[in-house]
Amino acid sequence: MLPTLPEHLPGLEVAARYRPSRDGLDIGGDWYDAFVMPDGAIALEIGDVQGHDVDAAAFMGQVRLSLRAIAAQEPDPGTVLTRTNDLLLTTAPARFASCTLLHIDPHDGQVTGTSAGHVPLLCARRDGSHEVRELPGGPVLGVLPGTEYREGTFTLDDDSTLIMVTDGAVEGPGLTLEAGLERAGTLAAQAVHDGLNAEETADRVLDAAIAVDHLDDVAVLVIRRA
Repeated sequence: MLPTLPEHLPGLEVAARYRPSRDGLDIGGDWYDAFVMPDGAIALEIGDVQGHDVDAAAFMGQVRLSLRAIAAQEPDPGTVLTRTNDLLLTTAPARFASCTLLHIDPHDGQVTGTSAGHVPLLCARRDGSHEVRELPGGPVLGVLPGTEYREGTFTLDDDSTLIMVTDGAVEGPGLTLEAGLERAGTLAAQAVHDGLNAEETADRVLDAAIAVDHLDDVAVLVIRRA
């Protein structure tokens, strides 16, 4: 049910990794996606449905396809999440989903993004530094009617890399979210500093996540501006 990423996205190098929870079925509710918008912007999303079973996977497919369909008609990420939330609530869902949605202009690197209760972004730079970037937004999808999701903008510099993750990659028993984000950011920044590509950077982040009490689904989406 997870998509195959486009082989060529203008101005960007993109890689994704997914690993289901080690408990229960080898299936889960984490997802990622990347596609070209009608206006030429690149849409990138990552999200996490409550639970890691067949029902979570089914709801994940519904959310992902809804986001993609609405994004084809709406140029603003905040509006996409607002309309997706409204649509999901018409079905009285038994689950909820967190999500981050970005639109990147491949020409100047401007990023417009919003978050539905999802973990923050990481930005790694060639000099070995990194930062945790929190996006404006709103609550998780499928819970609160009438929610309007706010947007934030920033610029992704040349040779900089964004790392989008689900909480399974940065949080677990004995690992707080803050410590997990710092660990993942440090690993990604070192990978970028070492000249590794997006695929190799995604492997480093995923390998570190599954090495420590891998109890939850893990998804990683790495975006490098080339």
